[in-house]
Amino acid sequence: MSFFKWQGDDLLLNVLTTANAKNDKILKPKADQLKISIKAQREKGKATEYLRAFLAKEFGVSLNSVELIYGQTSTNKAFLIKEPKKIPPIIGEKKA
Repeated sequence: MSFFKWQGDDLLLNVLTTANAKNDKILKPKADQLKISIKAQREKGKATEYLRAFLAKEFGVSLNSVELIYGQTSTNKAFLIKEPKKIPPIIGEKKA
């Protein structure tokens, strides 16, 4: 099973987050999740919003194009990224 799935032009991304890290960074996949470390601290959803902004930047979309599907207060999260403009190398090119 993969950590991402294309749904038409949108990308469903399963993420395992590490908050309070030294850097914001996309790491390697772990099973069916993509590990991502972020500098924000886990506090009342702030890390989740910070992660949304990080993903928006990485995928070249607006913040409104990154929708949290589940995991508001968990390290296990799923995001729907609507029509990403940039694709990080870990994901590779979209297959037709």
